[in-house]
Amino acid sequence: MIPHVLTVAGSDSGGGAGIQADLKTMLALGVHGMSVITAVTAQNSLGVQGAWELPVEAVRAQYRSVVDDIGVQAIKTGMLASAELVETVAELIGATDAPAVVDPVGVSKHGDPLLAASALDSVRTKLLPVATVATPNLDEVAQLTGVRVEAEEQLRQAAAAVLAYGPRWVLIKGGHLPGDAVDLLTDGSAEHWLRAPRYDNRHTHGTGCTLASAIASGLAKGLPVPEAVAAAKEYVTGAIRAGFALGGGIGPVDHGWRFREDS
Repeated sequence: MIPHVLTVAGSDSGGGAGIQADLKTMLALGVHGMSVITAVTAQNSLGVQGAWELPVEAVRAQYRSVVDDIGVQAIKTGMLASAELVETVAELIGATDAPAVVDPVGVSKHGDPLLAASALDSVRTKLLPVATVATPNLDEVAQLTGVRVEAEEQLRQAAAAVLAYGPRWVLIKGGHLPGDAVDLLTDGSAEHWLRAPRYDNRHTHGTGCTLASAIASGLAKGLPVPEAVAAAKEYVTGAIRAGFALGGGIGPVDHGWRFREDS
């Protein structure tokens, strides 16, 4: 059976991030991707021009429709927009027997807000406690915990601050630091440092969505968390290296880079 992975996230009309990036990643990694759309954005390479969240009833109905009939081996969350949606999705995930990767999306690549400030406490108290792996970047760490990371040695402090909210594992993404792209994966006892070269490529739209979806794909295949994260890091590094120009701004990572290398 092909593993089933469900993404619960917003739609990116430009195709570089959100639901679109998630489904491309899942296809590239050999799992069956399914979706619960939480919000619709008008978005391109220059930024987000508008965002409209869906009603809670629509999100709940999509989730139940997929999970009750098809079933899932892993879940990934992205843009959840409001406190009401965060709490609804957390409740649904908590009642589903599948690992969950929580990407606590706060802002877009261009700095556009994708989560209401009033929803932060719901992310801390409802969503993070049901996460198998939480994958915040440094801006999201600061937003959620107040910890500001400016050097690699502070990644441990950031991880401890996020783990205090209850996820089983946290992956602190240090991509905004200078030097190599270094991330820290930890459950509070074991530590896994993941490093990759930094490529001189500005076309990195969708990196966070892609990484979280790749981790969920690995978990759906039965990989332990450290192996799923390491494989996802390798995949997204290749996608960043192959990122391409699109429109007049920041282009997306290339979700199909392995297909092109293989051919």
